[in-house]
Amino acid sequence: MSDKKYLISLVFAGIIIVGAIIGLALMKQNDTVIPGDEMKKFSSPEELKEYLLEHRETYSSGGYGSVGSGINDGREIYLPDMKTMESSTAQSGSGTFSAPPAMPTAAPTFASSPDFSTTNIQVKGVDEADIIKSDGKYLYVLTGGTLVIIDAYPAEMSKIVSMTPVTGQPFEIFQQKDSLVVFTMVQRESYVKPATSVAPVPIWREVTEARIYDISDRSKPLLADTLTFSGRYFNSRMIGDDIYVLTSESVPWYDDNPVLPVVKSGDNREITPDIYYFNMPYNNYIYYTISSFSPDSGAGIKSQTFLAGYSTTLYVSQDNIYLAYQKQVPYTRISVPRTLAGDSIASQEPPVEGTVIHRFAIDNGNINYKATGDVPGHLLNQFSMDEYRGNLRVATTVEGYGRDGSYMYNNVYVLDPDLNTKGSLEYIAPDERIYSTRFIGERLYMVTFKRMDPFFVIDLSDPSKPFILGKLKIPGYSDYLHPYDSNHIIGIGKETETNEWGGVSIGGLKLALFDVTDVNNPRLLDKVEIGDSGTDSPALQDHRAFLFDREKDLLVIPVNEVTRTPAGSGTKYGYRPGVWNGAYAYSLTPDTGFVLKGTVAHGYNEIYGYWNSPLSVRRSLYIGDVLYTVSEVLVKMNSLSDLKKELNQIPLPSSYTSYPGPVYKE
Repeated sequence: MSDKKYLISLVFAGIIIVGAIIGLALMKQNDTVIPGDEMKKFSSPEELKEYLLEHRETYSSGGYGSVGSGINDGREIYLPDMKTMESSTAQSGSGTFSAPPAMPTAAPTFASSPDFSTTNIQVKGVDEADIIKSDGKYLYVLTGGTLVIIDAYPAEMSKIVSMTPVTGQPFEIFQQKDSLVVFTMVQRESYVKPATSVAPVPIWREVTEARIYDISDRSKPLLADTLTFSGRYFNSRMIGDDIYVLTSESVPWYDDNPVLPVVKSGDNREITPDIYYFNMPYNNYIYYTISSFSPDSGAGIKSQTFLAGYSTTLYVSQDNIYLAYQKQVPYTRISVPRTLAGDSIASQEPPVEGTVIHRFAIDNGNINYKATGDVPGHLLNQFSMDEYRGNLRVATTVEGYGRDGSYMYNNVYVLDPDLNTKGSLEYIAPDERIYSTRFIGERLYMVTFKRMDPFFVIDLSDPSKPFILGKLKIPGYSDYLHPYDSNHIIGIGKETETNEWGGVSIGGLKLALFDVTDVNNPRLLDKVEIGDSGTDSPALQDHRAFLFDREKDLLVIPVNEVTRTPAGSGTKYGYRPGVWNGAYAYSLTPDTGFVLKGTVAHGYNEIYGYWNSPLSVRRSLYIGDVLYTVSEVLVKMNSLSDLKKELNQIPLPSSYTSYPGPVYKE
């Protein structure tokens, strides 16, 4: 299985910056409160400097785990303008800019479109930025450093209406009515005023820009505003008209002073947001700045910064932002969990890793810190957390080394609004780790793996007493779980089998349909394997690449399928590996299982190195009865009633200059 891709900073857009995230704490024992969990605010740059220097010395002495500088992690950093907190607070108060020019609020003027698919998201009503968006008439595609707008429906008449170069390294977009936000990362020159110099000194820093475009005329996008945030783009969400964005930055130093985070509006006004912290030492310190803005309302930008350790996971419900990050825990500060999950376990070592979680209430662009909690182990991804009826459910894997060697097991916790533990289920599937989780209502569906695929059904109806309802052990594993309905779950992952040496061999791409009608006895209803070993899909690492619509009876998976063709005479081996790039489309019901509708090909690589191929399908979507598949260099349009019928194709601008690309169809 290919390594999960690490997205270095994404860039984000918008007008309003809101609060940020923070403060880690040492892990608590099972029912103890994290010490020093009260949030505080630095009153001056001098206080910030003293705090950082003090805790650098604490860490250097070995008092709290690994030794670190306490200042930064040694990576190259670009420094922001030096501005005092006092002047910025006087200028902006709580970190709120005056309103930028309001974007047009009128609905698009094009005629009403047929039904269309939207981004596959985790939480209903909480949109996630992506590289492609659709409004049922137009496609908005971010590719090759260019924002491409395609008049996509009807497909036979589709064409590119505008191509807008985006400076820097663009990553993701939001589209809302007649405005579009592009998040991009750039390096900008600014100035600091060293204590040892009279004149300001120019420096370069890495910043995230949120570029707001007026797209009321899709053929001529107009840049309406640009917001700048120091640090790297981490993640973003959109709820209603409000966009929430998070940036992060290792605390930089210049002339023996910490350089402060800066937010800049389109008219070049700067503020340094208030900086909050927990009185806890870390081996590295990161600025997290949370900001909010509404492209259409014209409301002001809000922003706050929090000082903490490395963040790993962001989960957002309609009412709260949860920031979670891993923390190494001193051996003597945590007790062995006492609740077993039905599996007998020999002597276990206390876990030496934990995850700290912060909760921020959100409402109409406002962000307010509420609580901090922690759990043993580490999270897999954003699907490891879920909010339900005010409680946060969390699934973790614990790994470590003890007197008897290495150990591994999995836990499930239910935390109350104050992030105190209400219930727990621990030591699930010893010697295995979590591969995927999906919280749906009062249940958790979880897949772990080592040699087989235990598919667990866990009851969470009583938050104080989670328990396993049933489990199913089958070959293979699922990297992503998606609900079909209340009694059926779709899984996508890899097939496995025992090899001749007694180990496990990874096979092709696997689609599975689980029946949980009898929760005590879940069963595999149907499965499909695609390709040979090495076959992969972007949907394994990114849920936004997964397209499913039950009412339309449509499941589409982008596939990089490893194939073997005869190598010909005179070669050392009897076959030559190649990779078919395209998408598989299925009909899916509990009665029929997976029924192949057809495939859409984007190209073929004769070399076995396809992970960054420009031919790899990144996303698929539908408008009416047309399936659109999008790679780095091409948009293809095929009839859903007959996928062999290609209606049109549009080449895209790309950095892959060696790819000749298809030709426009007139």
